[in-house]
Amino acid sequence: MDVRIGGWSLDQLMELAGMSVAQAVWRMHPLSKGQNILVVCGPGNNGGDGLVAARHLAHYGYKPSVYYPKEGKNELYQTKSTDTSNQRLKTQLHNLHVPFITDFPTALANTNLLIDAIFGFSFGGPLRDPFPSLISQIEASTVTVLSVDAPSSWDINDGPPSSGPGAKFVPQALISLTAPKPCVKFYRGRHFVGGRFLTQHIAEKYGLMCPAYEGIDQVVEVFDDGEGGFRYGPKGGFEVLAKGTKGNMMLR
Repeated sequence: MDVRIGGWSLDQLMELAGMSVAQAVWRMHPLSKGQNILVVCGPGNNGGDGLVAARHLAHYGYKPSVYYPKEGKNELYQTKSTDTSNQRLKTQLHNLHVPFITDFPTALANTNLLIDAIFGFSFGGPLRDPFPSLISQIEASTVTVLSVDAPSSWDINDGPPSSGPGAKFVPQALISLTAPKPCVKFYRGRHFVGGRFLTQHIAEKYGLMCPAYEGIDQVVEVFDDGEGGFRYGPKGGFEVLAKGTKGNMMLR
């Protein structure tokens, strides 16, 4: 889906996505369960969503830290920008004193929850350094994991790889952005949908069935209906795939 059709900019969508991720954390892991949140970011838009989530979590009272082993090239992700009137994502985090850590094993051992914002919708393997080792460490850990849009290393259509890093990686929670992707048919765990911005016109154009968000909520929890689809609440319904030829939920 071309985001320009709806009049959105990339940073608008990233802001809404990151806010949704932060609200999912608030739902599943309140402050009383532990404030240390490790946000692991990849080089693409999924990583950008993670950076935005870290900022919101800091405002919510958590103590986020960011592991960002391979930074994105988009100016949104950089500390410095030619547009001095627009503070970019890393600058915003530095201003909140959110640390960017380099010792991943130590941070992993001391966190209460990990946000997997490494790869999402556009991932198309194979994994390249440093990510095979990183995903293997997350896979072997007992820490609670929330994956953003898709568990990292999973094919968006075919789910987890048959072997190698990520073959046994099943996060405790997943937040699908805009709508569930085809790979969720392989997922069993707590499942949220976030990204509250679609108009009815856009939803109908792309064959999406979006949840009815309550009040000011940016996320809704969805449940397997036992028939290959999803429900959100006692009367809701949710399709796994869009009606388009490729079943794409959202292209960013």
